[in-house]
Amino acid sequence: MESSANAAPAGASAAVLKPSDPVPDEAVSVEGPNFDEPFTLETLLSSYERIGFQAHSLGQAINVVNKMRKWRLSDEPVAEDESEELTDPAVRAQTRCNVFLGYTSNLISSGLREVILHLVKHKHVACLVTTAGGIEEDFIKCLGKTYLADFNLDGADLRRKGMNRIGNLIVPNDNYCKFEDWLMPILDTMLAEQKESGQVWTPSAFIRRLGKEINNEDSVYYWAYKNDIPVFCPALTDGSIGDMIYFHSFKSPGLILDIVGDIRSLNELARKSIKAGMIILGGGVCKHQIANAMLIRNGADYSVYINTGQEFDGSDSGARPDEAVSWGKIRAGSESVKVFADATLVFPLLVAATFAQESRER
Repeated sequence: MESSANAAPAGASAAVLKPSDPVPDEAVSVEGPNFDEPFTLETLLSSYERIGFQAHSLGQAINVVNKMRKWRLSDEPVAEDESEELTDPAVRAQTRCNVFLGYTSNLISSGLREVILHLVKHKHVACLVTTAGGIEEDFIKCLGKTYLADFNLDGADLRRKGMNRIGNLIVPNDNYCKFEDWLMPILDTMLAEQKESGQVWTPSAFIRRLGKEINNEDSVYYWAYKNDIPVFCPALTDGSIGDMIYFHSFKSPGLILDIVGDIRSLNELARKSIKAGMIILGGGVCKHQIANAMLIRNGADYSVYINTGQEFDGSDSGARPDEAVSWGKIRAGSESVKVFADATLVFPLLVAATFAQESRER
């Protein structure tokens, strides 16, 4: 029987006006910040978790990092099947979850360098993992400035002018010449010490020595040296440092870098951590090296990824945390989140809402 001309079609009405199931009591409603009320940075960031989309992910990341930061052994008994190292009083004396911070080299080129420096200076992290540019660009900034520019500058024109573009940043080639002048004598000394002692350098020992030699409080790796925080760089030769080692090898061959010693140190740091948290900015080597170290301990307890990578191509860079669960790199049931965003936008906010609170409370 057809509906009357004044009544909506029954099928369309049923499709559009389908009744909802009851909303669970624990459901959280969407709500943004109220700028009609007084607010601080803290109250603004606390509102992110209810905004939705990537703001919600950032709110979750803030919560996960605060759990890394505030976790205490006194609240968590050690399981009976834990290794002997974990029941040792010296190890149990740790009061914080060990935080493994990874980042790509472009972030040291950017102003995130100063955010990372704050974390290292105040001993908020247990170790750093990065790539070659993430090491050398820190030292190069101690020798010359990096400048803001534009993504659309002509590459051939910049090449003629001796200007190197990193996104919308510019590094004058003279900075790398200064880096060579600074690094080459250090390589000579390190080679002489290696020949005298017979002990080869690991990449982390190499970086520690450079942090000592730079003797500059503007350097991330000066503070890593001063606070005895190891810096791992599996791809140390993939950049200007590699160029310098290449040229040095013709003049004074024989310098050896031992990556085996470093993979043992990084994996053992993960294995012996009572709790372990990953904060990884970007993808590639730094992301996977930390995640793979977590496999040794059957996965990280807390994980925060911040990157713009997508998973459709199967890359580890774009993989979401649940993929790492399948490998045993993140523990099943642990707290993890990926924020799909440029780290320069959100990492300062994340640190402001977490680690930086301790500095403000002092």
